[in-house]
Amino acid sequence: MGAGHAHKLYRHGHSPVHGLPPHTKLAAVFCFVIVVVSTPREAMWAFALYAVLLAAVAYAAGVPAGFLLKRLLIEVPFVAFAVLMPFVAQGERVDVLGMSLSANGLWGAWNVLAKGTLGVAASVLLASTTELRELLLGLQRLRLPPLLVQIASFMIRYGDVITDEMRRMKIARESRGFEASGVKHWGVLAKSAGALFIRSYERGERVHLAMVSRGYAGSMPVIDDVSASRAQWSYALTLPCAALVVCLLGWML
Repeated sequence: MGAGHAHKLYRHGHSPVHGLPPHTKLAAVFCFVIVVVSTPREAMWAFALYAVLLAAVAYAAGVPAGFLLKRLLIEVPFVAFAVLMPFVAQGERVDVLGMSLSANGLWGAWNVLAKGTLGVAASVLLASTTELRELLLGLQRLRLPPLLVQIASFMIRYGDVITDEMRRMKIARESRGFEASGVKHWGVLAKSAGALFIRSYERGERVHLAMVSRGYAGSMPVIDDVSASRAQWSYALTLPCAALVVCLLGWML
């Protein structure tokens, strides 16, 4: 997979959660999200318990609440969609603070907010305790199609390469006195975008030729064969198993 590098969501630490093999954490988060989605929306107390479980994981991982909440802002567009649902949904109407809202829309908004927030929080915790390179190794260990793993790996690395190239081009423009301040400068920005595309394409061609010359035949060599013990699997699956108990109680009560 090549040399790893940290990303903005990752928070360096030496907690038990950080030390778990990546594929166990991926499986745990996937199972947790499935359980949360399967929970009836009427069982509000169950979602509160799910939040408590995630808070316990965050505490064990040493992830501060502020760090987690700041990264939950990514779900703002979904929150905006959920807020509109009570106004546009059909069905029985109820009065809330002098406004006529759809009862089905209110339940739908709650369903989206509760399950979406818990899913995003679980994903943020995964990203906060696992480096990108480890995530790719975990996906490989879980037998995700190798081609998809390679595409994800190249996408991550070339995202950084293109970002650095954009930064250098921006510095070059500013060093020549250029400052975008209106429509008249769109032509320069369009030419920069075209140059960036050509440079990225040429770099990709050079990298591909270098890989082929070193024996690349469609698959990447496995450098680190990550394995997990029964104890590590048990520790990682504690979260989805506890959530499953809550889900079952939510259906029975």
